[in-house]
Amino acid sequence: MLDTLDAPAVRTWCRLALSALGQAREEIDALNVYPVPDGDTGTNLYLTVESATAAVEHCFDGAAAPALGQAARAMADGALIGARGNSGVIMAQLLRGVAEVLAADGGGPQALRDALVRGAEAAYQAVSEPVEGTLLTVAGQAAQDAARTRGPLAEVAGAAHRSARDALLRTPEQLSVLARAGVVDAGGRGLVAVLGALADAVAGQQPMGPVALGEDLPPTHAPCGEPERLPGHPAFEVIYLLDAPDETLPRLRARLAGLGDSLVVGGGDGLWNVHVHVDDAGAAVEAGVEAGRPHRIRITHFAEAAARAGARGGAAAEPAAERAVLSVVTGAGLAELCRSAGAAVLPADPDAPPSSSELVEAVRRCAAREVILLLNDPELRAGAGAAADQLREEGLRIAVLPTRSPVQGLAALAVHEAGRRFDEDVVAMTSAAGATRYAELAIAEGQSWTMAGVCQAGDVLGLIDGDVAVIGTGIAETGAEVLSRMLAAGGELVTLVLGDGAPQGLADRLVAHARRQRPEVDVSVFEGGPECAPLLIGVE
Repeated sequence: MLDTLDAPAVRTWCRLALSALGQAREEIDALNVYPVPDGDTGTNLYLTVESATAAVEHCFDGAAAPALGQAARAMADGALIGARGNSGVIMAQLLRGVAEVLAADGGGPQALRDALVRGAEAAYQAVSEPVEGTLLTVAGQAAQDAARTRGPLAEVAGAAHRSARDALLRTPEQLSVLARAGVVDAGGRGLVAVLGALADAVAGQQPMGPVALGEDLPPTHAPCGEPERLPGHPAFEVIYLLDAPDETLPRLRARLAGLGDSLVVGGGDGLWNVHVHVDDAGAAVEAGVEAGRPHRIRITHFAEAAARAGARGGAAAEPAAERAVLSVVTGAGLAELCRSAGAAVLPADPDAPPSSSELVEAVRRCAAREVILLLNDPELRAGAGAAADQLREEGLRIAVLPTRSPVQGLAALAVHEAGRRFDEDVVAMTSAAGATRYAELAIAEGQSWTMAGVCQAGDVLGLIDGDVAVIGTGIAETGAEVLSRMLAAGGELVTLVLGDGAPQGLADRLVAHARRQRPEVDVSVFEGGPECAPLLIGVE
């Protein structure tokens, strides 16, 4: 339990928020009926917070730990630069308001109260015509209740989270389009995730894989039937970053307000994120040119976006065109194995997994109309989903196979056939991966509770299907025990991938062990490379 926020707490908050939004991204997308039913609010919020998280992580790259103000400002600046869509710009401005107070007043309970109030005020100020029943309402109610709460930091953060959930449930009463669709506000749902992550960070929770979002929050659901389209709504969404003096903003706001609606301008100190819905996209960009220097311009046609949102998940069964498989792997040996099987490779650092933008660029480099993405790590699933949505907007067919281990990826690659129809290839590869049980060995960094008991620093952990099943003292002995448990459930093919930490003779010992237990089993041994775990095991 924290008494005060510091830079590591901001880092944890961002990580937990990103994980929570990743878990809820598709649900939030499905709730998106206002202001335009284009099904991307969850994705936009995820990408916004991903940019904020990356900026905070960059603060910790130096030799000295950053101060609270530095981390808070990095969070706000990263969110502003990466903000996507109406909800993303509002969220970025809210985080900017929070950061202003934390940087000036520290991270105690009163500072957090003031920060949440300032964040809600900044969010309202960014919107030209605030509408109740949206993220703004949820932010305002959460800030009010937090400001009235006396007590330690955890009580303030918890009050904000609880109030946000209550406010979210009332949004259909405040906005008729939500009531008619039978949903709560999508942006407000995202804010509940972010404030829940803040409460968890203050309570001392650390990121440990995907974070469950609001298990005690009453279930929400997708719109009933066809989402309502607002009559006479503008045709385009225009969003860009703008380098411009502060004094040019009033004229810019007035010009854009006359061109369309849903105007949100966030930022400050010469850098702004501009978002507006218009019929004349060129005029909206020209207004930015008059004010300063617009860049990273993004124009979306709503009719096309809505059609894509409605079509997600249902691909037409067409003959395969140019197709690629992209595999995310750690270790030079694994990378070479994937290349030899015909896949393109995105090398990954186990301590810094690729972001959604890096996945997007890697897919583009494949230069294929159809791409099957092998993640080989459950932590990448949320970012890959956001990346796939961006790439589908470019007309690509993307299938994300949520392989949880490189050995599952190798099994999928073994049955890949470019000559098959795309959907048939995806099904075959998914089935092969799903039929492969996986395990790995890891070295414990400290004392911890696990499914197999308490481990100490230096113990060898045997994880089967992601859970610690064996705690041992030696790699060879622990590997043999893990292999025995996996073969007890049956299997015809064993794949062993050795990392640099594998002791001499490990492969021969495990091959002999497997054949003593099941003489009919086939065993394949590969070198994984320097960034691979000491041992990976796959059993098909």
